[in-house]
Formats: sequence, C-alpha cells, structure tokens
Amino acid sequence: MVDSIVIGANGFLGSSVVDELAARGHNVTAFDRFSRPPTFSADVRSITGDLLDISALAAAIRGHDHVFHFQSTTTPASADDDPVRDVRENILPTIHLLDACVQAGVGTVHFASTGGAIYGDQGVELTSEHSRTRPVSPYAIGKLAIEGYLAYFSRRHGLNSIAYRLSNPYGPRQLANRGQGVIPTFLRQVRRGEPVHVFGDGTSVRDYVHVDDAVRMILATVDRPTEHTIYNIGSGETTSLFQLLDIVARVTKTRPVVEHLPEPSTFVHRSVLDTSRFVGEFGTQHLRTLEEGVSEMWEHIA
Repeated sequence: MVDSIVIGANGFLGSSVVDELAARGHNVTAFDRFSRPPTFSADVRSITGDLLDISALAAAIRGHDHVFHFQSTTTPASADDDPVRDVRENILPTIHLLDACVQAGVGTVHFASTGGAIYGDQGVELTSEHSRTRPVSPYAIGKLAIEGYLAYFSRRHGLNSIAYRLSNPYGPRQLANRGQGVIPTFLRQVRRGEPVHVFGDGTSVRDYVHVDDAVRMILATVDRPTEHTIYNIGSGETTSLFQLLDIVARVTKTRPVVEHLPEPSTFVHRSVLDTSRFVGEFGTQHLRTLEEGVSEMWEHIA
C-alpha cells in the first residue's frame, strides 16, 4: 500500500485530495491545523500540526512515499497584502519541508502551484508550460519561488517533485466568506439578495475547473512515471465574468444586480491554460461543464 501525507488537508483542495487518495487505496495521513473538525473516512489518520512547526512536520512525513504540499496561508485575493508574509509563512517553511523530505527519503513531493497568477497577462489565447512566467503579486511570486526550490532540491538532492499549475478550481467546499473564488462569492451574494461585485468591466477571462476534476487530473500523475515536473491543470475553456454571470442567472433563476469595482493593481485580465501537455501524456479527461458545477454549488450555498 502506498503511504501518502497531505499537508493542508483541511483546505478546499487538500481535503479533496485526501478523499480521492483514500478512495484509490492509499494509506493516507491528513496534516493540518484543523480549525474545523476533519470529516475524512475512518481509514484516514489525522495529525494536528502547523507547516511552521518544522519538528512536528518532519516527524509527520517520515515513512511516506508521497508528500502533497497543498497548504498556503495566502490566496490570490490577498495579493496586495504584506509581501513579507509569503516569504515568512510559505516560502521559508516549504524550504524546511523539502529538506525534511530529503532526510526522510520521501519519494515525490506534489506541490499545488498556480496557473493564472504565475503566468500573468500574456496577450495570447492559451498559456502553456513553455510560456514565460510573469507573476505580479506576492502570492504568485511565492509560488514561482517554491517551484524554483523544487528544481534545486531535485538537482542537488535527487528529490522528485511535480508542480501543478492550477487554473481556477471551484467546488462545494470553497469558503465564500474567506474570498475563496468568485463563483461561491457570486452565489452567496445572490442567495443573500446582495449586489454582485465585479472587478472591472466584466470582460476579464478565466479558466474554471471543478475541484473533483482537477484532483483526478492531479492524481493521474501519482501512480505512474511522468515525463515532466510541471503540469497545467485546468479546463482549457474560456469564460468571461459576463458569461459566468449569465450562468449564475440561469442556475439561480434571478437577474443579479451588478456593482462594478476597480480592478486591483495585481489583477490578471486573461488567464486560460493550455493543458495539451497533460492530455498528451494522460489522455483527455471528462470534465463537467461550468453550468453543471455551478448548479451543484448553488444547492449548498448558505
């Protein structure tokens, strides 16, 4: 049986990774601060700990073949916060984590990077892994820095790693009150009868992928050799904010009142990922439509 540990296991992405690993028969350990009670199956071992606690983290990862680093204390929504925070709370702890993985003989580190923010505005239809990275926010700069350290630890110590440049994952476990994604935020505003807040003129474009589909894509790289160390994970579908609002209107059977807000200084206007590298290696995935995913989320929005 394969031993895997998920760091950030109580988060939106991490919790879905835990569930899918367990369903695939992995021996799973969930590591997080667990500010809310974990809801994993009985076969999952939960350890309460913090990424900043190096000794606890080093003890937790021992004996694991795969380490999934899916914890971040910042989000794209906190892009204009103190940039030192990303260095202190994400980059430095990750370096310590990678060193601990070398000492523990971990097989592979799997890192949740970012697709949209790390590429910035490219002026092209799709951005591939070959596109030049142009991060403009501390969040994205931090993700790119960690990718650089993954490459260093591979070259210096032979530590295998894969970075997943995720587009805009969404799903029922996102927390709208913490700025986790525009889709739950829109739906929550509609549910409460509030105006929907749109940055800019509504023409900005994103690539939305349901979290279950994203996790299936990620785990396709786990049980077989991979040709690359970086993969774009997304739908490859283009959706503007206006198109998303149309979907929200159809699903909720309302016509939301829109309030336009200024775009933040670190706002990326267009971000749609080219997933041909992943598809060429792992095959075409069946992805649910955005309207199907939004409909599912609407049933759970409070």
